[in-house]
Amino acid sequence: MSSSRTAGPTATGTIGAAHQSLRDRVYAELRERIIDGRYPSGHRIVERELADELGVSRIPVREAIQRLETEGFVAAQARKGAFVAPLGPAEAADFFDIREHLEALAASLAARRADRAGLRTLEKLLDRARRAADSPRRTRELGSVHADFHQQIVVMSGNPLLQGLMAPLDGRLRRLFSLTSEPGDGPVMCGEHELLYEAIRSGDADAAERIARRHVAGTRATAMQMLAAGTVDIGAAVTGTAGIGTEVTGTTGIDTEDIGTDATDATAEPMDPGPRSRP
Repeated sequence: MSSSRTAGPTATGTIGAAHQSLRDRVYAELRERIIDGRYPSGHRIVERELADELGVSRIPVREAIQRLETEGFVAAQARKGAFVAPLGPAEAADFFDIREHLEALAASLAARRADRAGLRTLEKLLDRARRAADSPRRTRELGSVHADFHQQIVVMSGNPLLQGLMAPLDGRLRRLFSLTSEPGDGPVMCGEHELLYEAIRSGDADAAERIARRHVAGTRATAMQMLAAGTVDIGAAVTGTAGIGTEVTGTTGIDTEDIGTDATDATAEPMDPGPRSRP
């Protein structure tokens, strides 16, 4: 899958001026702001302000917020509003528990079913990653490319059900990388991905599964260390005190001044350090 980045408003117009699905474009823009850290954990999402900024009505904004809430990017409380969900050790551990097993399966299947087109795509992603790794200023780009590499392996698994299970993890992987990536990590990431590529290319399913599992375990150890040490901004629990201004109601960030009265939303939905590694 290509990078999750979606262009936001430009000098030539706003999202509302584009002839595309507003709901999907607003969702993609808000999701990307959370993933790349422009909206950090605990950031309050105000429906009216975001709609004005993007040049759309509040309906697609409300729908985007609700969709992101179901995906775990947004948390909400009645009378408090919608906020970017915190990403702490507990949330990261749950993520890695699932990712370790599913990515190992994807790598094993990809080794059995790889075709020339899929391998060529992996080669191109590795080439892009090597170029980005040469510049510390391209850390964010490097993370996006490596996330694309993992997603391509899922595609090459040839298993639609597995692809559906992995799809919600893609954004979380990109967000976690954005929080924990550091300049200088590129060579390690490239090296591990090259090993995984070679196992898939050679059709060695057992080696591909083993390398993928080891790679995720190393990533987990590093990320959990950083989260536990407080060296990244994981945000505060949504308790009504972090990043909250005017009280809001429901799960979509509707300001009380817009409805006049309070209301509720009826539609609400210790590790040993491993080798330095990245997603």
